[in-house]
Amino acid sequence: MTTGGTGQPSAGQSGRADRGGVRTALAGLTTRGRSFLAAGIAAAVCAYVLGQPDLLRVGLLLAALPLICAAVVYRTRYRVAGSRRLAPARVPAGSEARVHLRMDNVSRLPTGLLMLQDRVPYVLGPRPRFVLDQVEAGGRREVSYRVRSDLRGRYPLGPLQLRLSDPFGMCELTRSFSTHDTLTVIPSVEPLPPVRLSGEAKGYGDGRQRSLALAGEDDVIPRGYRYGDDLRRVHWRSTARYGELMVRREEQPRRSRCTVLLDTRGLAYRGAGPDSAFEWAVSGAASVLVHMLERGFSVRLLTDTGTSVPGEGADGYAGGGQESTDAAGLMMDTLAIVDHSDGAGLSRSYDVLRGGHEGLLVAFLGDLDEEQAAIAAKMRQRSAGAVAFLLDGDSWMREPNGAPDPMNRQEERLRMLREAGWTALSVPRGASLKELWRLAERDRAGVTASGGGEGRA
Repeated sequence: MTTGGTGQPSAGQSGRADRGGVRTALAGLTTRGRSFLAAGIAAAVCAYVLGQPDLLRVGLLLAALPLICAAVVYRTRYRVAGSRRLAPARVPAGSEARVHLRMDNVSRLPTGLLMLQDRVPYVLGPRPRFVLDQVEAGGRREVSYRVRSDLRGRYPLGPLQLRLSDPFGMCELTRSFSTHDTLTVIPSVEPLPPVRLSGEAKGYGDGRQRSLALAGEDDVIPRGYRYGDDLRRVHWRSTARYGELMVRREEQPRRSRCTVLLDTRGLAYRGAGPDSAFEWAVSGAASVLVHMLERGFSVRLLTDTGTSVPGEGADGYAGGGQESTDAAGLMMDTLAIVDHSDGAGLSRSYDVLRGGHEGLLVAFLGDLDEEQAAIAAKMRQRSAGAVAFLLDGDSWMREPNGAPDPMNRQEERLRMLREAGWTALSVPRGASLKELWRLAERDRAGVTASGGGEGRA
């Protein structure tokens, strides 16, 4: 049997059966086939010893049947093309994705009974198996199955396997396609309400700051008059020089910036699993990133190691339109595989942040000692506004009877951040980011960043 593959925009599976010998055919004998072969050999031996020719004929028949079936199955030549399509290829944790499989018989002969099997990781569910009836020449069969994972990550699907069997069930041969696809399980995203937080500007809302255009036709100083231009922008000196109406270059809104800092230090979190503090922080960072992109901010994702999303510009990814969708996808792919770091501090991320004016800074922080709290407090100096979600390690402990912290370190860390200008909120186990987001707005009510207005986020 020969297997082929047809490509699809989202996924493609292709493979070709390897030529084998007699050993390959015999290796495909099922338990029934091996039992028949053993019984036939035993009967033939007994017939020879006892001198019973009728028993010898029975033994030869029993032994020949599985061998003939193996030869027929091995000599069968089918050209079957297979493809896989994921809907969707990127799915939030806890949601289902459907995998569509399509098999096409591209040979001139109908196939026999086929068993189709797809390899999937254990975390996505049981391995799907399908029995396909005879596929006519040029025909096709389509099947589908669902996968679901509560754990984010990137999971390989495939390769597809086809099992060809004879009508008696004596022999089964497996042929595999060569390629596989990847299902990306991203963090769950919680929709956030628009609030007013202190920031560099206001995205594209009212009262936004404006800056001179730096590229495009409007960068010409001055440019020709266009229908609808305000006459108050006419540049009379250039008009006299060129002999036609000239206007000053236009101003364009300066895009607000937001940096989302995710603390991934392994020692800063307790517990593991979908309900752990670290997973809450990752999901919270994803929610803020998507929300800020939708509000028109230039968004950057930063971790405690000082790394960001590959391909990200100096100001992060810009929001708005298709560009915002692509940027959100890249950031979600990064958060899908982010894991604990071996770092012990936030100094690397601080070195990155102090390199320039960062606009709005939103941080998701684990447990902080006094030294790391001091470093986090200094991050506020380079930001027009800063909001910190500090996860309370004691409340996230899995032990229900865990003793409370007698030193009340959580409140002490919050006080240090607030004195430095942060809007710092404690995150207990089971907290809703949406409610904390609103609470951050109430805490920042009436606060205006120096040199900029309140940014609506």
